[in-house]
Amino acid sequence: MTIVFAKVHPTVVNKYFSKLQIISAMRMAYSHGSNDEQKSMGIITMALVSAGILNNFVVPEWVKFACAFAMALGTSFGGWRIIKTMGVKIIKLAPINGFAAETGAALTIQFATHIGAPVSTTHVISSSIMGVGACKNSQQ
Repeated sequence: MTIVFAKVHPTVVNKYFSKLQIISAMRMAYSHGSNDEQKSMGIITMALVSAGILNNFVVPEWVKFACAFAMALGTSFGGWRIIKTMGVKIIKLAPINGFAAETGAALTIQFATHIGAPVSTTHVISSSIMGVGACKNSQQ
């Protein structure tokens, strides 16, 4: 993607991709929730069935809400440290790099969710950031 915008001034590219990165972050958040929450809801519901609280394996609405709330809370409080470490301290990402990493990770996670494969969203996004960083460093 960097080659396409090679002749455009970096300020313009950063401004454009700062806006697009909001969309890619939303897609990443949706992907994260669609894959990770399934695992948590399944474990909680299985525990409720095993304890005899539920008669059949149907995820109650309160479990869905609790899992979504817990994930949002965890990301809100702990996510910033991880984002800062990965996107600034380890590899200095510009908005175009962040967009590429988030989009690639979101597509990978959504594909895994579609085929029913549980994946570690942390490993997927970390690998995506490292891949973008490796490509960025090889072009300099």
